[in-house]
Amino acid sequence: MRCSLTAFVAISLAVVSLAEPALSPYNVHEKRGAIPTGWSHTRRHKSAATIPLRIALKQSNIESIDEYLYDVSHPESANYGKHWTAGEISRKFSPSEESVSTVRDWLVENGLASERIRVSSTKGWINVNITVEEAERLLNTEYNVYTHVSGQEHVACEAYHLPERISTHVDFVLPSVNFDAKLKGRSGSQPEPARAIGQPGVGISPKTAGSISQIVTELEQCDQYITPICLRALYGLVYEPVATEKNSYGIVEYTPQAYLQSDLQMFAMNYSTDLLGKEPVMVSIDGGYAQTEYQGFQYNGESDLDLQYGMSLVTGKQNVTLYQTGDMVEGASFNNFLDAIDGSYCTFEGGDDYTQDAQYPDPYGGGYEGPEDCGTVTPAYVISTSYGYNEADLTPFYTARQCAEYAKLGLMGVTVLYSSGDDGVAGNGNYCLNPDGTQSPTGMIFNPSFPGTCPYVTSVGATMVKPNATVFQAQPEMACMEVIYSGGGFSNYFAMPSYQKTAVDYYLQNYPPNYPPNIWNSTGMSRAFPDISANGANYVVAVDGQFALVYGTSCSSPVSGAIFTMINDARLAIGKGPIGFINPTIYSADFAGAFNDVTEGSNPGCGTEGYNATAGWDPVTGLGTPNFPKLLEKWLALP
Repeated sequence: MRCSLTAFVAISLAVVSLAEPALSPYNVHEKRGAIPTGWSHTRRHKSAATIPLRIALKQSNIESIDEYLYDVSHPESANYGKHWTAGEISRKFSPSEESVSTVRDWLVENGLASERIRVSSTKGWINVNITVEEAERLLNTEYNVYTHVSGQEHVACEAYHLPERISTHVDFVLPSVNFDAKLKGRSGSQPEPARAIGQPGVGISPKTAGSISQIVTELEQCDQYITPICLRALYGLVYEPVATEKNSYGIVEYTPQAYLQSDLQMFAMNYSTDLLGKEPVMVSIDGGYAQTEYQGFQYNGESDLDLQYGMSLVTGKQNVTLYQTGDMVEGASFNNFLDAIDGSYCTFEGGDDYTQDAQYPDPYGGGYEGPEDCGTVTPAYVISTSYGYNEADLTPFYTARQCAEYAKLGLMGVTVLYSSGDDGVAGNGNYCLNPDGTQSPTGMIFNPSFPGTCPYVTSVGATMVKPNATVFQAQPEMACMEVIYSGGGFSNYFAMPSYQKTAVDYYLQNYPPNYPPNIWNSTGMSRAFPDISANGANYVVAVDGQFALVYGTSCSSPVSGAIFTMINDARLAIGKGPIGFINPTIYSADFAGAFNDVTEGSNPGCGTEGYNATAGWDPVTGLGTPNFPKLLEKWLALP
């Protein structure tokens, strides 16, 4: 894949790492070119004030993580399918003992008592509470206080210096040049923090066209009502699992989003009788539970949809794990979930960002008071998440750190799926970017989603059955253009991975978007999404005691996850391993034609018609929709 985890398009932070000589034996380690929009210099920081200095040690081999992942994920690799253990990953990427001792000794040499210095359990971070005067002397810098137009204050410096022998062991220091505090957001207000992802109206969420009264069971009606039988017909999913004890499928939900068991049973009675009496295997993370205090579509629609279809398509024989994340008070972010399934992530590159992520035990009282879940949960072989942010909601550092974790999950053989978004080339809520990097309903610059733009996840867009078409036609689907539009486009943070270069280059050369380069990332060098798609319109879902029609890429991700789970079942049944990170495989020449190409429709947004669905990969439906028989045959032929 060979792509950078760092931001490479300058919509956001203008921070550069330099190696110019300054006040020998020190060199400039990082220098900021300008104060970000919305911030202004207020004053020098008080020399006696205390700041929590955090030094991020260089992760061993992190620059090669994509090569390691490619080695176990590309079908032509001799090591295909030879996934790593969590212990192997920890040993490969932990900073060296030399880095830890060198930086710690340097701090002691500069007058900091050893008992003040704390090294994280994963050795990735050295922390010390230090006065501003001590920090300025240590880093040959000056700390200032900056004020945002909202009134929020932030401590930072223009540049800082490190001795050459130390800088080779350090990624970066905080606080320093980075403004990880969020810039002003939607309509001049602060955006919701990442931990609010489960709240109604935040991020990607399904939409409904209202309730329906009749029970629909006919394949001839799939252009109006999607039920499990429609999806099985569309994607050739005729399969009974046989290795269920070895297999696993996980669906992530964020409190207060919660499913109702009564809705699941109502759905089972009409559309999936093998689920009668069944419920998902609940795994509580950071106090998560299936709350019933708040009900209705905005609280139950997402979880009901995900579980009713995810569980139906893998049949009642296969247990499905529900990762219910966050309590009712603090909520949770994707990082909180990742902490639970990989303990090393709790402290990787400094740990969570509590301006964005939930903090447990709840420091303010009233919420979950148990310990933070770190490495307490076993990840399933396939994990589907129907939630998502706008890429611009989060800083490049925040997204890069999280993206690296998805690569590590891929190394362990986990398939990670995320919905691509429901607003076409616009961001959630139809917000687009302005030239200064802010988001608003009147913005004109395309606004990609995250984590779908991370090159180490599989991003899933949405299709629909064409009006008056039947599932018996050769290609009955088009890009979804009812109620929602499939999210897709080009990242402003992540470089294009090599696995998709041929496919995306073909699209750009043969179907170049006819838009000025200042409203979309036209460089031809950025991560393109989605990777695949699945139906996302007219789903019949039991919600709060009645059937509703539901739309969104929230439908597409759990359906795709169920299909890949059944492919894992077939492989596990004959002694092979899970398919793991699928992107290098599905883009390879060996898998040409394994997806149903979608060539009609577009994904409007930001005052444009968006991109067009075309022959081959496109930034609306990706490679197309799954063809289960073809995918099964090809994956069974791999080691």
